[in-house]
Amino acid sequence: MLAHVPLMIVPLALYNLGLAGLFGDIADPWQTELFSLTMLSGGTWTLSLADLLVLVALLLLFAEVLKATRTSNASVLDHLLSTLVFVAFLVEFLLVRRAASSLFFILMAIALVDVLAGFAVSLRAASRDVNFR
Repeated sequence: MLAHVPLMIVPLALYNLGLAGLFGDIADPWQTELFSLTMLSGGTWTLSLADLLVLVALLLLFAEVLKATRTSNASVLDHLLSTLVFVAFLVEFLLVRRAASSLFFILMAIALVDVLAGFAVSLRAASRDVNFR
């Protein structure tokens, strides 16, 4: 049953935990700098907590697309749950003041790509299984 849990719920939960004060009493915890490196060009590359969260979400999106390639009866449940997670993102984005940020919008867009990719992969796989004569 744990295999059917949509992975995009992880960035949603992490974002909300950050807003709830998990990372300290900071006004915007997502702008916290994790580290910076001086590049050979002389420029400085800085990784913030927001950047790390987007990277985690993209890796989870990859795993979700791989999950969508499975053909089983449970794939409908997977798509339904992924759609519910996207709706949760959308409702929170529209109704919660602290969720009105670029980071949250990007996470919501990644959740939308998850839903669309899941349906597209399933429809493509289903079209190969149907024979018209």
